[in-house]
Amino acid sequence: MIRVFLLDDHEVVRRGLADLLQSSGDIEVVGESGSAQEASRRIPALRPDVAILDARLPDGNGIDVCRDIRAVDSSIKGLILTSYEDDEALFAAIMAGAAGYVLKQIRGTDLVDAVRRVAAGQSLLDPAITTRVLERIRSGVEQPRELKSLTEQERRILEYVAEGLTNREIAGKMFLAEKTVKNYVSSVLAKLGLERRTQAAVLATRLLGKSH
Repeated sequence: MIRVFLLDDHEVVRRGLADLLQSSGDIEVVGESGSAQEASRRIPALRPDVAILDARLPDGNGIDVCRDIRAVDSSIKGLILTSYEDDEALFAAIMAGAAGYVLKQIRGTDLVDAVRRVAAGQSLLDPAITTRVLERIRSGVEQPRELKSLTEQERRILEYVAEGLTNREIAGKMFLAEKTVKNYVSSVLAKLGLERRTQAAVLATRLLGKSH
């Protein structure tokens, strides 16, 4: 059985998704929530194979939830479900390590198929769309004055953040303690005037011209 968690702030949508998925015979809904903060706490404990995450929520967004849960357990696959075709959100989803990004207009049978494919380790992110998003964000960028305040070590950390790596993964690459990396990331965010890791990833990709 494929274990799935549902995050959507509309109860009717969650019920409909749960009924659709469980009627497939090989998918079990192990939990659901209408809150981003609650989902970030509950999902790692439930360890679903796939988390279907609404992109926009009253107290946050599914993309940040995806990043948070994958930082705890990278085996959980994030499938972002959204009403809007939004290049920035798609890009942020890629940076957060999401395995897929689908519009709510998707047919029920296609969503079931998407869950199965993501659970099997496939990516639903179209490489052509990914390239288009990256090119659009990278275009027309001047010399990155924002990076002048960063030390060489902080700049390396920022590059890894742009690649979507967790603190633990960065620590392994740089032979640092995970807590040290966390402190570096906090310092980078403070120097760049940002609050979220996702914002740093988007900014870094724009400034550094990353093509990951």
